[in-house]
Amino acid sequence: MKRIFLIVLDSVGMGGASDAVDFGDEGANTLLSCSKSPYFSMPNMQKLGYFNAEGMTLDLTGKNDFGESKKEINSAIDYFDGAVARLREASAGKDTTIGHWEIAGIISPKPLPTYPDGFPEDIINDIKGITCRGVLCNKPYSGTEVINDYGDEHVRTGDLIVYTSADSVLQIAAHEDVVPVDKLYNYCEKVRELLKGEHGVGRVIARPFVGSSGKYVRTTNRHDFSLKPPKDTMLDILMENGYETLAVGKIFDIFAGQGISDFVRTTGNEDGIDKTLEMMDRDFEGICFVNLVDYDMIYGHRRDRDGYAKALTYFDNRLPEILSKMGDEDILMITADHGCDPDYTGTDHTRECVPLLMYGKPIPSNTILGTKDSYTYIADTVLEYFGLK
Repeated sequence: MKRIFLIVLDSVGMGGASDAVDFGDEGANTLLSCSKSPYFSMPNMQKLGYFNAEGMTLDLTGKNDFGESKKEINSAIDYFDGAVARLREASAGKDTTIGHWEIAGIISPKPLPTYPDGFPEDIINDIKGITCRGVLCNKPYSGTEVINDYGDEHVRTGDLIVYTSADSVLQIAAHEDVVPVDKLYNYCEKVRELLKGEHGVGRVIARPFVGSSGKYVRTTNRHDFSLKPPKDTMLDILMENGYETLAVGKIFDIFAGQGISDFVRTTGNEDGIDKTLEMMDRDFEGICFVNLVDYDMIYGHRRDRDGYAKALTYFDNRLPEILSKMGDEDILMITADHGCDPDYTGTDHTRECVPLLMYGKPIPSNTILGTKDSYTYIADTVLEYFGLK
């Protein structure tokens, strides 16, 4: 029974992108920045060969928070149990949607549209017409700050808080007592239908929040309404050939449900790992595609190096649980979709290469696969394992 568990550590890049300067990200390196934290400790990933990826650079000076030598537990080693590669992104973008699409086999020659000056007036007017509500903000904004800056006016008027970021997204925030979650989802579905072609943003995101003036907080009822992939991905091909395609976390949203046979959403990394372990207890043949989002959403964009490092250490601590559930024909693949360097300027994603770690009995140990020219190497490898193209 062949199974692949593909885990995306969202935004855990390793620097080294030859075109980083074209994206304003020269020198960005997420893993290098995280390794400077005393909380960075990944000995289990080290044993599998994660740090043997070509071009991997880390700060190995000093000790971690447990008094252990960082060099001894986070560096390349002479013999390791898995296979490792460095992947360059071939698509013209550095966002979640394009990164995951490329992992699944689609190279995007054009970036998805972004709106650094807010959305055009005609789009805003269409949103007003679709929802029969006014619109507040309409500019790039921090998701935590926008609800506190516009929350009172929203509660008073019922107008929707519409904002964007450096990503190709349109986000709509609303208080759950003012706009019920189901109603907000309905609005976002209608806006998703509106935004196609020239204005086909990667995601329309519902951002519910609760609380009172000065104490507004976002809830876990976020929901992404994604642009459908422009052509078949490895998920479609697997489904068409009778294999199961399971999704954990925001994978279902990223692919707009296309090519996915079953899914479960998560509330964060801990829940995502728990849900992955539950999927490993299921009898199925195919792929389980996982996204662990906290690295990007909570720590990368907020430029929280120590928080990011702690989250990586937490994953490493949970890794033995994942390995213990692997069968003889199971393959574990661990990668990322872009970077989000917590030490870099601004709050945007960063253009970086990403590591790919593969482990399992079908995978030759102690194997360095060099650098691949596209994330689509993952899709090719997955389909090859199942005898498909």
